[in-house]
Amino acid sequence: MPETIGIYGGSFDPPHLAHLILAAEAQSQLGLPRILWVPTPQPPHKPERVPTPLEHRLAMLHCLLDELPGFEISTVETERPGPHYTVETLGILRGQISAADFALLIGGDSLRDFLLWRQPADILAACRFIGVMRRPGDVIQMETLEEKLPGLSQKVRFVDAPQLDISSAKIRRRIAAGEHYQHYLHPTVYEYIEAHQLYR
Repeated sequence: MPETIGIYGGSFDPPHLAHLILAAEAQSQLGLPRILWVPTPQPPHKPERVPTPLEHRLAMLHCLLDELPGFEISTVETERPGPHYTVETLGILRGQISAADFALLIGGDSLRDFLLWRQPADILAACRFIGVMRRPGDVIQMETLEEKLPGLSQKVRFVDAPQLDISSAKIRRRIAAGEHYQHYLHPTVYEYIEAHQLYR
């Protein structure tokens, strides 16, 4: 059986400890030898927000991941013009890594809105399974989702991980307000943000 590689996309603006803990739990519980972290230049579902320049977000991901085996950064979305949709990203990765299966790693909020994604049935078909990392307060109606996209529930695997109330948006707000924030981040990411005075 081919190995299954985790695909973990996001804006990672900034990448924080909850990202890392959830990915580590997914890797362990789902038996994933590798997880590709896929930073997106501009999330298509958040067109109104101007993200931090990509060079900084990539640098922060390297600060976070370079010393951790099994975690890699994929530039599959940063090397092509947007908008970037998961179904297209998976297709490109399939061409690059034809011998592997894929496990899409998403949050519970993303699963709740999964039917709003572009070509959700094709995403489902492209994945061996979908690893769902629950977040505080998310409400998922699996029966309703299954009725509208048959076969979804068979491919969903929930990851049992601490439901940490940490988000990139909350960290950005804390920095902008001059509040403490360093404990939400890996020290190297904190040092990078301070050195470049990001999110002020």
